[in-house]
Amino acid sequence: MALYLGVMSGTSLDGLDIALIEQGEQPELLATHYLPMPGDLRQELLALCSSGPDEIARAALAENRWATLAGEGIRQLLARQGLQADAIRAIGSHGQTIRHEPARGFTVQIGNPALLAELTGISVVADFRRRDVAAGGQGAPLVPAFHETLFGHLGKHLAVLNVGGFSNLSLIEQDKPVHGFDCGPGNVLLDAWIERKHGQAYDADGAWAASGVVQAGLLNALLADPFFAGSGPKSTGREVFNLAWLDGHLARLPAYRDEDVQATLLELTARSIIDSLINAQQGTEALLVCGGGARNGALMARLGQLLPEARVTSTGAHGVDPDWVEAMAFAWLAHCCLEGIPANRPSVTAAKGLRVLGAIYPA
Repeated sequence: MALYLGVMSGTSLDGLDIALIEQGEQPELLATHYLPMPGDLRQELLALCSSGPDEIARAALAENRWATLAGEGIRQLLARQGLQADAIRAIGSHGQTIRHEPARGFTVQIGNPALLAELTGISVVADFRRRDVAAGGQGAPLVPAFHETLFGHLGKHLAVLNVGGFSNLSLIEQDKPVHGFDCGPGNVLLDAWIERKHGQAYDADGAWAASGVVQAGLLNALLADPFFAGSGPKSTGREVFNLAWLDGHLARLPAYRDEDVQATLLELTARSIIDSLINAQQGTEALLVCGGGARNGALMARLGQLLPEARVTSTGAHGVDPDWVEAMAFAWLAHCCLEGIPANRPSVTAAKGLRVLGAIYPA
């Protein structure tokens, strides 16, 4: 048995999720901690997702702040649990993605793991994605192997869906390698649109989307993006799906009510998920949802309507809080790295083979 911490900061940039797990035969979630992202740091990280002046220095300063925030959150969690740093074998730190372009051979996650190790006195494993990209893979999603570890015993035709800023599927079938891919935008456009129109960080329970009417013309234009035509392996990010992308479509179409745009964006998320799931895996018996999208009642209801033959539930129905699955995954990935266990899946990323992922920064 060993204790690991996982630190996850996703494309939504709302905050840092920190999970403490005990790794035995199966990973077990012991404790969690959440730190909101400071507004100015969030804006700087968003700005770094595209080119700008003095971006190398700005990225270095931003990752120092990110590491300092993560270090403070880790200290708070350990103090609450009555644990010393030497009780933790390693921290698995995802860092913050600011660029993801595997077609051009790179992905960039910042988070200064050396500083995080210095601040906490705990070894840090980070930079999980680049080895898969170096091996010709997409570098994402990395969670399907973890989803298989947690949930693979639950059925012969199972799908696990993570809906964060972007959505990704893990397809788990008996006697087959786990398969998976990014589906497209999860919450990223929903959050951006309500922030622009109402100054709110997210659409609580999908209530604003539920007040609108899906616009078929807009939906069909959005779904015509070439990304949705591919069956995977594939991954995506803010480089493809962002407000400028949405604005380009809106400029070519009739004016819509703001709430109707939000309703259509929710339908885009739901349709891109279910269409790709049906195309990739026939006879899905259960769809388990994690990430922030699992808290969106309107989205969950729509997923169930589009997939009536399957049981659509959050991972919470199977004992794993949907808010903490990804942070748990990076704690588990740290364990795999230290034990020399390959954690990518070529069937997911199209890498040339299995690889041990991560770089180690000793305490």
